[in-house]
Amino acid sequence: MSLFKARDWWSAALGEGEEFDQGCLCVADVDNSGTGHDKVVVGSYMGMLRIFSPHANKSTDGDLADAQLLEVQLQNAIIQVEVGKFVSCSELLHLAVLHPRKLSVYSVSGTAGNVEHGDQYQLKLIYEHNLQRTACNMTYGTFGGVTGHHSLCIQSMDGMLMFFEQDSYSFGRFLPGFLLPGTLAYNPRTDSFLTVSSARQLESYKYETLSVATEAESRQDPDLPLKTGGKRLTPDWTFVLGEHALDLTVGSFSHSSSSIFILGERNLYCLRDNGQIRFMKKLEFNPSCFLPYASVTDGTTNLLLGNHTNMLLVYQDVTLKWAAQLPFVPVAVRLANFPELKGVVISLSTDGHLLCSYMGTDPSFFSTPKVDAREADYEQVDAEMKKLQRFIREATKTQDILPKTDIEEDLSVSTHVSSSMDSPSQALIQDIDGVPVPSVTVQVKVKAKCVVQSSKLTIAVQPPLAITHDQFVLETMGVGSSKVVVFSAFLNGRYPPADLTGHITVSFSSPTELNPKGVPKVLQSRFSLPLALVCVPSSPAKTTKFKITVDTNQPPVNLGSVFREFSAKSEDKDGSTLAFQFLSGAKVTVLTSKTSQRYRIQSDSFEDMWLVVKELVKRFDQHFSKLGVKDFKKTFSGPLPLQEYFLSVDHHFQLRVGAQQYQDLLSERAVQFRAIQRRLLTRFKDKTPAPLQNLDTLLDATYSQVMALAEAAEENRALLEEAFVRLRSATHLLVLLLSLWQGLTPDQTAILEATLLPLLQDTPQLGWEESCDAAVSHLLRSCLSRSSKDQATSMAQIGGPVLGLPGDTVRLKKHITLLCDRIGKGGRLTLVSEANVQIPAQVQNLAAPGGVEPIAEVAGDGEETELQQEVTKFIKKKQPSRKVKKEKDSKDKKAASRDSSEAAVRDEAGGAEESAKEAKKEKKESSKEKKESKKETSSSKEKKEKKEKDREKEVKESGDKKVSRKSSVKVKEKKEPEAAEG
Repeated sequence: MSLFKARDWWSAALGEGEEFDQGCLCVADVDNSGTGHDKVVVGSYMGMLRIFSPHANKSTDGDLADAQLLEVQLQNAIIQVEVGKFVSCSELLHLAVLHPRKLSVYSVSGTAGNVEHGDQYQLKLIYEHNLQRTACNMTYGTFGGVTGHHSLCIQSMDGMLMFFEQDSYSFGRFLPGFLLPGTLAYNPRTDSFLTVSSARQLESYKYETLSVATEAESRQDPDLPLKTGGKRLTPDWTFVLGEHALDLTVGSFSHSSSSIFILGERNLYCLRDNGQIRFMKKLEFNPSCFLPYASVTDGTTNLLLGNHTNMLLVYQDVTLKWAAQLPFVPVAVRLANFPELKGVVISLSTDGHLLCSYMGTDPSFFSTPKVDAREADYEQVDAEMKKLQRFIREATKTQDILPKTDIEEDLSVSTHVSSSMDSPSQALIQDIDGVPVPSVTVQVKVKAKCVVQSSKLTIAVQPPLAITHDQFVLETMGVGSSKVVVFSAFLNGRYPPADLTGHITVSFSSPTELNPKGVPKVLQSRFSLPLALVCVPSSPAKTTKFKITVDTNQPPVNLGSVFREFSAKSEDKDGSTLAFQFLSGAKVTVLTSKTSQRYRIQSDSFEDMWLVVKELVKRFDQHFSKLGVKDFKKTFSGPLPLQEYFLSVDHHFQLRVGAQQYQDLLSERAVQFRAIQRRLLTRFKDKTPAPLQNLDTLLDATYSQVMALAEAAEENRALLEEAFVRLRSATHLLVLLLSLWQGLTPDQTAILEATLLPLLQDTPQLGWEESCDAAVSHLLRSCLSRSSKDQATSMAQIGGPVLGLPGDTVRLKKHITLLCDRIGKGGRLTLVSEANVQIPAQVQNLAAPGGVEPIAEVAGDGEETELQQEVTKFIKKKQPSRKVKKEKDSKDKKAASRDSSEAAVRDEAGGAEESAKEAKKEKKESSKEKKESKKETSSSKEKKEKKEKDREKEVKESGDKKVSRKSSVKVKEKKEPEAAEG
């Protein structure tokens, strides 16, 4: 038994299928018994009126019938019930029932019977008012300071306040600026009405102001002149809430002042009579209802507050004093006094659960049974511990991001791609440069292995590919049933795609016993489109710009037998040459060597070779697998086409820079356009005409510039999309060549592909260049670092710069070149090694709280000096310069030739400007470098001798020097700006 739970004193379920709201509950001595004991009055939207006199729960079947005094079915829905002195010349309490188009006032009387259950209660209609407008809510009070009886005020759905004094209609007034009705309350202390308008502000209207305002015969526009006599209605004061009000109550618990309580969606407000705020409480839950009541402490007020988590909270001003759990979400809460118990909390739910409860504790006679103690079996515990440790080790070895499940899927998806093209074609573009654009039919079959609900199938293909239908809504499927959907895929752009793979996503719900609505699940599948969808056979090209050679360990294969759909229309009959003409791209030719086991792929476009190389490698694997060859190997001897790849990188980067420039120019022209508009508007509004001073001409010219810039930006966006697709193709090709060059495993290839292609599309906030640079830098400092110490140091560093559009691509190209170099030297791509690296104690102290905080940018720039040296070595190895090989006659000529060779190498790496800045700055600090060179280690003596012969070369390659740990603080501080330039 929980301490924080509302104690059930009496409860009842009010009918079935009925609906209740906050105005449907009222507590008062409605039958005028004179004992001071309250009765509970409940009305429902179904028109059922019930009156209860609860007593202690005895858990008997006749308990509800004994407590129910009256139950009457009225003709109309009951919006609100109130008890007050609504009949003139009578001090008795009467019941007011508000219907959508009627206000009825009843008297409730009881007649004592001769037997125990003989008491009879009757409901008698005293008077009623037929309303001309649909009612929303009502309030009552001593309007105008009249004592002895209560008047009624009803708010209609169109914003009219209708006032009734007993059985007569007084007047009606429209609220200004009305849109939707809000909560309504009456403050007897100030004789004013409070409501929350659609502007989400609390408004106060005095009764005197309402009585002398304009007569509300019809709804008038506030901007028009008044048709009848009277003053325009304005609020006495307003208070901005900024949110919708759920309930509004005025509490007068002291003679000196009264408080206004407003329950918002996220806040609780308490105001004084004049609209000044007393306190405010920010709620961390969604409230449903509240009730202020008197507190035993002077100057404070208690509140009962219900929320949507079935909790009833007790606050003293803003302090939470108690919390009790309810079995439902309350929509109305009241306090009542009964003969057996005072201060009972009455709560009502939206489905008619009426509960009388109290807060506190009941004596508990439950005692915990004694548990038999048993000795632990240490051998069994040890075996279980070893088993769990084995599971943990196996779990840490896997590199899969998503967990693998052995549970049989509820759905199975099978895809069939037609082997022939559609006739006629379903493509939106009929032909490209005279070549018809084909389409292919794809059939997807979904089979259910259990009951499946709310199924939705979505298909996605890579741009510029398109499909006829991308979404299908499937009906509820039973066990063993299946659905088949058919669509066509085709090329919808003037450039080849980066991938011919399509993705199928099926979202569905699988109902269970605990959740009949179903548990949401997602199933994904893939399918591959044929190469013939984007290219046609053609005649071979003899001269091309780009060439790639793939070596194998098997005899040459007849290309016609591998590409049967292209060999029929090919001009070459011996199968040694095959050409592919892309519908919107270049021509790609595949040649077979007659004397060796090599295949050459050549084209005028580097990116367009990707799909052909990928399909060639895939079909070779399938061909030799059918022949039973198990040791088939394919390799790429190099060199890597990095310079060709960097052309795609630069083109994409230039378009991104252009997009940013267009955005800036558009912003400037838009600001200028709005400024001219404001000036023109000021001139036109001026009573005395003034010359426009060519502002209209300037407005037309600015508008033309804005439209031209918008069109240019849209054209640049289309080119950027095409450039990114081509960059993806080039990156896929580079990853494939790297994997063939070093024989990478599928896991290593996946890591490399995720590093070089971290994004599937560019966004204005994050682009490919900065994402790829961050991913490559992480690999260079982790699994591809030179030593475990460097790897641990990089792992200990925290933070880093915010990713953004870089100034150029020099740094990115250096990192990619260094990545290829370290992979070529045997670097191992893995994600598990990071978890096994032991961080040295001195590095841990640097990252520990209170130690020296590492700066990520300095560490990255320090790596830059290593990158520059290794990039130079890698390019020299692949593309040696002729000037370096020449013999030098004199020392001056030798230094000049070395400088020119270094400049040529750095131009190939894209860092000419950066090296010039370093040389200029380091020449000024040559005197200080002499002191630093004395502290070199014994392993760098050979470099030191060479640098003494040629001082200029030493200045330019000063980033290669290694300073010992005993170097002074001044030397470290001096190297930081040098690294920053890198």
